[in-house]
Amino acid sequence: MLELRDVFRMAGGEYHIHPTNLALQKGTLNVLLGPTLSGKTSLMRLMAGLDRPTSGTIHFDGVDVTGVRVQDRSVAMVYQQFINYPAMTVYENIASPMRIKGADSATIDREVRKAADLLRLTPYLDRTPLNLSGGQQQRTALARAIVKNASLVLLDEPLANLDYKLREELREELPKIFAASGAIFVYATTEPSEALLLGGNTATLSEGRITQFAPTIDVYRRPVDLITAETFADPPLNTFALTKANGHFVLEGEPVLSVPAHLAGIPDGPCTVAFQPHHLALKAQTPVAAPVTVRTAISEIAGSESFVHVEFADTRWVMLAPGIHDIEPDAQITVYVDTRHLMAFAPDGRAIAGPAAA
Repeated sequence: MLELRDVFRMAGGEYHIHPTNLALQKGTLNVLLGPTLSGKTSLMRLMAGLDRPTSGTIHFDGVDVTGVRVQDRSVAMVYQQFINYPAMTVYENIASPMRIKGADSATIDREVRKAADLLRLTPYLDRTPLNLSGGQQQRTALARAIVKNASLVLLDEPLANLDYKLREELREELPKIFAASGAIFVYATTEPSEALLLGGNTATLSEGRITQFAPTIDVYRRPVDLITAETFADPPLNTFALTKANGHFVLEGEPVLSVPAHLAGIPDGPCTVAFQPHHLALKAQTPVAAPVTVRTAISEIAGSESFVHVEFADTRWVMLAPGIHDIEPDAQITVYVDTRHLMAFAPDGRAIAGPAAA
């Protein structure tokens, strides 16, 4: 188990990582999800031993490793910007960590070819990295991490440079590979969809703070605060500030929505109501879908679906609608909110009620 105990890191008088307690179990996949500069890489560097915390301790299997160099830890790391040895062939790049450990030639050959086959690198084993595409170079770095058989594997947005098909395949295969080895697998990403595809556990980060850590699907469905809910939404989470009164959500004294049953118990007064873009539709999908009149801003067609940006009062929402919808700007239309999925947050951002439907 990897444990961070009251760990924080400061630089130039500012927190890069705020005080953090985190425990990661062996054989688990753990996603660090957050936007750029949220602290994902800083946290991974602390885990690896590349940086030392300003205060707090890091333990592996109960042993304090806070001051132990990364070279003396069982750690494998892969970054978005791939790092390979330019003078070595792909085969030798992959084999390098096993040679350092003194593995015999037969074991090295077996594991290198196994990793190369998984990552579609077999035809390129005799090439040097400079004769590979960017995606092939990244796959070489991934293969080297696989054969290292480390206890802690840190992947910092490792699939960003790969083509879509291979990225989807690896998202499915990588957790199985590392879980079978018993390693702790930490995967940083800015993409909520990637976190959901990978599964496991997710820690959401914002400005150097872990806002929630739990099984990925639980964090997505039951965020503890508005920041976490916004971190786990792409396109952006739809929100609107309302007041609950007399069984309605009210804006400027006018009822906007009837309060659904699962939110009936929240206290009257101001709150923020939120929902995901795919819970807004052009047609009522359920009997509890509530109509709202909005004005269109822009439509973005993305293959088999459209992102329709609309304005409600002074708030911009995004609707993720299946199919092609090229709606003229500045049109007044009616859209439907699936009220089963509404979440409610207190004025300070704390979650006070989650959605009724998964």
